[in-house]
Amino acid sequence: FDLLSPARAWCQAAAQKLPGGIGSKLCGRLQSLYETMTFLQEVVDILLAYITESFDRETKVIDFHYPNELLQRNNWELQDEPETLDDILISCRATLKYAIKTAHPRYFNQLSTGLDMVGLAADWLTSTANTNMFTYEVAPVFVLLEYVTLKKMREIIGWEDGRGDGIFSPGGAISNMYAMLLARFKMFPEVKEKGMSSVPRLAAFTSEHSHFSIKKGAAALGIGTESVICIKADESGKMIPADLERKILEAKQKGFVPFFVSATAGTTVYGAFDPLIAISDICKKYQVWFHVDGAWGGSLIMSRMHKWKLDGVERSVLKLTWNPHKMMAVPLQCSALLVREEGLMQNCNQMHACYLFQQDKHYDLSYDTGDKALQCGRHVDIFKLWLMWRAKGTIGFEAQIDKCLELSEYLYNKIKDREGYEMVFNGKPQHTNVCFWYLPPGMRYMEDKEEKKKRLHKVAPVIKARMMEYGTTMVSYQPQGDKVNFFRMVISNPAATFEDIDFLIEEIERLGQDL
Repeated sequence: FDLLSPARAWCQAAAQKLPGGIGSKLCGRLQSLYETMTFLQEVVDILLAYITESFDRETKVIDFHYPNELLQRNNWELQDEPETLDDILISCRATLKYAIKTAHPRYFNQLSTGLDMVGLAADWLTSTANTNMFTYEVAPVFVLLEYVTLKKMREIIGWEDGRGDGIFSPGGAISNMYAMLLARFKMFPEVKEKGMSSVPRLAAFTSEHSHFSIKKGAAALGIGTESVICIKADESGKMIPADLERKILEAKQKGFVPFFVSATAGTTVYGAFDPLIAISDICKKYQVWFHVDGAWGGSLIMSRMHKWKLDGVERSVLKLTWNPHKMMAVPLQCSALLVREEGLMQNCNQMHACYLFQQDKHYDLSYDTGDKALQCGRHVDIFKLWLMWRAKGTIGFEAQIDKCLELSEYLYNKIKDREGYEMVFNGKPQHTNVCFWYLPPGMRYMEDKEEKKKRLHKVAPVIKARMMEYGTTMVSYQPQGDKVNFFRMVISNPAATFEDIDFLIEEIERLGQDL
């Protein structure tokens, strides 16, 4: 940008010599260019400083303030008059100052953590291109990359020659809703035009440990949450196939039409993998469409060491949800729905909008993918995954996934017999989810079980609050069924190390010893 300084001096001199104000116009344009480039460079400097801090273990994961405090600390209100670029830079710094450093090696709060530099660069490029995924004519490269990547993902699942269909959607919840929508259309295609009054009362089935998006999808599609029948899970959180078969028969006897079973590959809390082969056999027996929600655990299929946990996924008759923005650490958002039957999505969702999907275009119209989506405007989510895949290769993703699972096993082995810790369920976790209670010293030998349970329920929330106030780390907690609040540790950040796991254990003990 220093090269612009001589140019500015030249244009000021030219403004005095050139006739008709030409010099002044040139000078104004150059000045505008200079200000724009300077602004963007300063934004990049702010971002790079934030990235550096995010990976520094000496910095806080979070600078926590209560909502009312944060509202008062800065003027977040929108004004009628424009602000200067300097004011805009101040807003950028303030936003990141109070943001959660999700790339921090000691941030374990959610399933999506970490920050990949190639993925970040791809996200910047995507925003710069600023286009829409609905037609080939406005997103030629991105549409082709989505085609290539979805095919590769279907090949990895085990579908013959990678045949099938798919789409990238705004998160696993929407992918799961797509799956339910397609299952209903496949069984009752008339519902598209005539609505729910044209079909019998439907029944969907999923584990009691499944993601809430299954019920939410049923509500959004007019099927109703009461029509989602929850199947019992065993102690480790896996769906019990015998209970699924029993519930299907009960539903049929009550006049319901079973149309959809959603198994889970990696439940949100326990990280459990439902027995896909047994569930697939039941679905085939009763002609029910089989979906696998692999939003969290689907990426394990990239690992030769761990892909056995998804045995049977190739049998998923209709579809699979797979979120690369979780275990593969692709920047948010990046969620794929993979569909085995070609043309099903198009037939279910197309509306033939003639201002977008003209039938007399001069190229192959199969690359105009927008009409198979529920959205019109669709963000470019594919480039992050594609570019990271090019940078890492399949073996790079495999190594990353294996490392996270190794860290979770390390944590499990350190605390399973450690004083003050109690595992929520017996046995080694299948995913990176490690679920446990921490019992402070004053609570370990209480004889009144009900009182102990009541007090234990309050421990995790207090320790979590202290974590956030100190800013040292973040881990999620929740109850599950009749179990009181416990910590759910998940590891998906490639930057995490064994030392970070040791730190977490020591920090929980430091923050909870006086409770």
